[in-house]
Amino acid sequence: MREGYTGVDPGGEAPSDAITEVPVARSRFTPIVLIALVAFVAFVLLPEATSMLVDYWWFHELGFEVLFTRTLLTKGLLFATVALAAGGLVHLNLRLATQGGVADVVRVMQRTGVDVSSFNLGSLLQRLSRPVAIGIGLLVGAGANSLWDVVLRALYGTPFGVTDPVFGRDVAYYAFTLPALTAVLAVLTSITILLLLLLTSVYFLRGEIEITPRRLRIEPAAGMHLAVVLAVMFVLWALQLWFVDAAGLLFSTTGPLVGASYTDLHATLPALRLTAIGALAAAVYVVVGGVRRQLGFNAVLAFVGYFALSLIGRALAPALMQKFIVAPTELTREEPYLARHIAATRRAWGIDSVEVRDLGGDADLTLADLRANATTIDNVRLWDREPLLRTFSQIQEIRTYYDFVSVDDDRYWIDGRYRQVLLSPRELNSSSLPTRTFINEHLTFTHGMGLTVSPVNQVTPEGLPVLFVKDLPPSTTGSIRVTRPQLYFGELTDAYAVVRTAQKEFDYPAGDANVYRAYDGTGGVPMGNVLRRLVMAAHFGSLKLLLSGDIGADSRILYNRNIVARARMAFPFLRLDRDPYLVVANDGSLQWIQDAYTSTTRYPYSYRTVDGTSYLRNSVKLVIDAYHGTMTPYVADASDPIIRTWAKIYPGVFQPLDRMPADLRAHIRYPDELFRAQASRYVTYHMNTPATFYNREDEWQVPVVTRENESVPFMRHIVMRLPDEAAAEYIYMAPFTPRGKDNLAAWMVARNDGAAYGHLRVYRFPRQTLVFGPRQIENRINQDTEISRQVSLWDQRGSQVIRGDLLVIPIEKALLYVQPMYLQADGGMIPELKRVVVAYQNHVVMRETLEAALADLFGGAVDARRTTGAVGPEPTASATPRGLDPATQAAVAEAQRRYQAAIEAQRRGDWARYGEEIRELGALLERLGQKRPPQ
Repeated sequence: MREGYTGVDPGGEAPSDAITEVPVARSRFTPIVLIALVAFVAFVLLPEATSMLVDYWWFHELGFEVLFTRTLLTKGLLFATVALAAGGLVHLNLRLATQGGVADVVRVMQRTGVDVSSFNLGSLLQRLSRPVAIGIGLLVGAGANSLWDVVLRALYGTPFGVTDPVFGRDVAYYAFTLPALTAVLAVLTSITILLLLLLTSVYFLRGEIEITPRRLRIEPAAGMHLAVVLAVMFVLWALQLWFVDAAGLLFSTTGPLVGASYTDLHATLPALRLTAIGALAAAVYVVVGGVRRQLGFNAVLAFVGYFALSLIGRALAPALMQKFIVAPTELTREEPYLARHIAATRRAWGIDSVEVRDLGGDADLTLADLRANATTIDNVRLWDREPLLRTFSQIQEIRTYYDFVSVDDDRYWIDGRYRQVLLSPRELNSSSLPTRTFINEHLTFTHGMGLTVSPVNQVTPEGLPVLFVKDLPPSTTGSIRVTRPQLYFGELTDAYAVVRTAQKEFDYPAGDANVYRAYDGTGGVPMGNVLRRLVMAAHFGSLKLLLSGDIGADSRILYNRNIVARARMAFPFLRLDRDPYLVVANDGSLQWIQDAYTSTTRYPYSYRTVDGTSYLRNSVKLVIDAYHGTMTPYVADASDPIIRTWAKIYPGVFQPLDRMPADLRAHIRYPDELFRAQASRYVTYHMNTPATFYNREDEWQVPVVTRENESVPFMRHIVMRLPDEAAAEYIYMAPFTPRGKDNLAAWMVARNDGAAYGHLRVYRFPRQTLVFGPRQIENRINQDTEISRQVSLWDQRGSQVIRGDLLVIPIEKALLYVQPMYLQADGGMIPELKRVVVAYQNHVVMRETLEAALADLFGGAVDARRTTGAVGPEPTASATPRGLDPATQAAVAEAQRRYQAAIEAQRRGDWARYGEEIRELGALLERLGQKRPPQ
């Protein structure tokens, strides 16, 4: 026998010359196997079991057990079903391949020196079939485990009530059923290909497949077995082509649109059908080859024919049709498909119900218009988020371990007036604690404290924001009341906290002393027994949780305290908005509102974003209590089929929006990411006729502003009275300019208040009328000599000039532009509001207050009791001399304010501020001296 020869001994006996058969050892536990098993249990099973137990306690605390148990049960059943099916299929085929055949005993002989050793390969293959099947079953089951949400959506899918124009199926088929069908076919195809590789290897090792230079020999039993597996693979490919790939044409990008184009329906679809039939024919052909003992020839011919048909039908023919038939008359050929694409995109992105109103474009703004829109003027936002955040950080953080993370827009009724405000929570940053110990980080410093609230339009004599809520403990001005200021759950909060321990919880600093307070909320998981403390210690990697004597029977542990991570943990199937915001409820508690979206990548014919999203809805408003940590998801869009599907999957979890407390509903707002997405779609898809859309005759764009090397879309929250509406309301506004141009074409608003919530409206200007856009106004401001001179003067003094966001303020049917300007001392950290620039049509003025700028532009003061931008307290009835024209009255009031500010600076010993105020007062008096009294 040749050295290294693998062969079959027909008699089942080895050669007699010094050949010894090496028996295959029975499976037994060795020290290495035992060590590996212990390591697997210690480092895989126990941590996984511990994590699952900790998660279950957390879901139980929130009352969301169904979210945990149904998800876990689905994953478990899916894993078990797929693992058993895959493992059983592999084991059955391997047993068939390793039993019987051309020989009873298969041996591999290897010459080692003088002796020749052998081992029974057939017996080895039989012994390996079971562990190989188990291993493959576990791997395939683990892979299928991640498809739990796909399976649940397919089982509970809710119809959209809209059918696709090609196959006539409800959109739910593509959103819910098709992903599950695709996954099933992918798993089956993967198992089949794996089986084919395994069986080919086994039969080759057994000698039932022999490859020689002249021929391929396959034993009849092996050939029939392989033929059946090959046929199954071809059948699966046919199903994939007929049901999945054909449906995928509705998401094609072959033509000038997303969706099935002319070429897709007249070339690619017939080719898919023909190729699927060819795959079925190939399946039959390989089975015939197995029966006739010519599998090799038939299999090669079947593969060559299938791939040739695919290449010609699915690649070459569509390319030729697109180039020679469609491209020369593309608009004519694609017009009906463009109409489908436009209609589907408008439906999927929620812009099909946008209300459009036309404006004249030549409306003049008068002083009477300003006075009629006093609430709008009263809420012009003079404080930008970034400068205000830096100011809050300097004047209101109080201690180094407090941080302001973000500033949010909102609106409140304050002392009977509808006011837009900016607020920011004061959160605990445990990484900034002076001493970072287990007790400090997890038992003592457990929460943030309060918030800061500022009106968008008022400043102090020092140029700092007026504060409605400030300091520790929070003190309030006006009707806002904060009765429970503790922030145990927030945007910055991350580390776990143990409450109700023997250690006192720090509440807030009070001078040289500290105030302590015990947590009396409902949040947290009880830590009352040793088992729970042991599990928590293992999960969080801290032995102190088990050994600490401060943790007692009443102690509770709060974890997953970051509100975004908390929401994502509970609702992994929802997409979260990037900007959660804090609300002060009527009872004085602090509540977070997190907007959440449902989306799909499979809405036929709809526009797709970079990540594939083709449908988006703000379906959920998630309210998170900052003290207790409770979460309540409210369905904001009950018509959305996706959230209705999840509501059926997890019954009792989602609540209707009308159950949200009225004081919180008054603060819900149209979410930022949805509005940005819809505005980005609308600039193109407002053209709803195929010809106009194809030629891009009237395409718009959202202008951008450059902020710290970042281009940000020009979108703002504003309190204003819309044209033809009776009252002011809180809106989200975006202007539109023609593509490549700077003049204004239209502006869109998302309404936020009352019954109008969620309504989108667009105001269009005539195309033949020039209306200045934001960039043009910015250029005018930059070219104004007075503004340039003042900015240069500030720069020469070493101060940094910070230009605020340019605001577009629609009033009646005209536009007013406002831009605040801040001054930050060289090396300083606090921006101060110093000037307000107002632009209207061709006129640009810069004054110290919005009131003074409006008075200069329009020749009179808007109601001084309600005008924004007035620095310091509102003037009293006797503070302004009578008998003067309104513009002069405003200037006199400004002079009085400057004088008072100078006196205040002198009293504090701030001589730099005193000198600046006196200089400004002198310049103001000089301008007053040039005014002639009214005749």
